[in-house]
Amino acid sequence: MAENKRKAAIEGTPLGFAISENDRQTLAMVSQALDQKRVKLAFQPVVLGSDPTRVAFHEGLIRILDPTGRVIPARDFMAAVEEQETGRRIDVAALEAGLWTLSQNPTLRLAVNMSARSVGYAPWMRALRHGLKRDATVGERLILEITESSAMLVPELVVSFMDELQQYGIAFALDDFGAGFTAFRYFKDFFFDMVKIDGQFVRGIARDPDNQVLTRALQSIAQQFEMVTVAESVETVAEAEFLRGIGIDCLQGYLFGAPTTKPDWSRDAMSLSA
Repeated sequence: MAENKRKAAIEGTPLGFAISENDRQTLAMVSQALDQKRVKLAFQPVVLGSDPTRVAFHEGLIRILDPTGRVIPARDFMAAVEEQETGRRIDVAALEAGLWTLSQNPTLRLAVNMSARSVGYAPWMRALRHGLKRDATVGERLILEITESSAMLVPELVVSFMDELQQYGIAFALDDFGAGFTAFRYFKDFFFDMVKIDGQFVRGIARDPDNQVLTRALQSIAQQFEMVTVAESVETVAEAEFLRGIGIDCLQGYLFGAPTTKPDWSRDAMSLSA
């Protein structure tokens, strides 16, 4: 509500025009990158809480490149494209890259992000069916991450969407858990296999009593519905030890590895081919 009022207040002002023009330029830049296939995934490990030396799966994060090959920061375009078809095209590009990576690495398990706005988007479904046809094993190694705020836009559609895709063995993660406004009644209907606790509750948790209480509460909800818990944005040993101590299942963050477009398995493949 406050955000809508803020937007309304600046519309029609010089600042509002500048923001709109910047958004148009951003949309054009990202659309051109998609047209020219200037996209790739960066991979970040998600480790087991019980043994942080073991990787449970990786998350594939979409990267859009400018004409020189440099990464365009997601913060520069995601807000502008989220409600546009460009946002759906980004989801398609991420899915295609993820499915191809899975087909090339038969032991890999990978999470790929998507918006609930892409539910029912025909090109996205075509990309999924093509990937499954090429390699039927990728379904059971694919995790689709849907943000909490996105899922709650169309909860009934998300429920039926998940029900349809789980026949292929696809798992689902509720991303940024706690950051949105989930109506908890839907937890009985959702088929999420895991929840990713938003980083705002994780950072500094070892010394922040409020974050400790909130994270325990989110963990309790997840456990009640038999969902695996993943803590995001883990950056210090103290945070990791606290989270492990309360039984969080998996940990993700810079402490265990930054997103990279050159993961270990690709370097290993290049070494073998050299």
